Amino acid sequence: MVFIRRTLLPVFIASIWICISEFCRNELLFKHIWIEHYRKLEMIFPADPNNGAFWGIWSLFFAILIFALTRRFTQNETTLLAWFAGFGMTWIVIWYMKVLPIAIFPTVLPLSLLEAYVATFIIRKLSPVYKNKIAVTTDPKL
Repeated sequence: MVFIRRTLLPVFIASIWICISEFCRNELLFKHIWIEHYRKLEMIFPADPNNGAFWGIWSLFFAILIFALTRRFTQNETTLLAWFAGFGMTWIVIWYMKVLPIAIFPTVLPLSLLEAYVATFIIRKLSPVYKNKIAVTTDPKL
């Protein structure tokens, strides 16, 4: 029961937050930009349910990454590391594939950082890290 409360529940709730954030950003705020960008590339913007399911899995993996990072790093360190791993590397790939509309960056950058920050906050609040579980010694003999 403790595992569910301290591990699965925080990851699940953070994953829900990430899904909601992604949906609001990409479907409500920027969908018209994505569609127009894809139209210029003579492509169709992928908006079918399978695409949404894929991003749901991405959200779960992102939440798991954040959970793992919170065990070792502070709120801000976890946010930045998770953001770079989740967003930075994803954007590099889709930029290289020429399907990333650069026009969204002034708004999407702070929103994605906020998404990572809130997900980290959720996990840290629901599954606090207990520091100093093991006494660390500086005695070189040990």
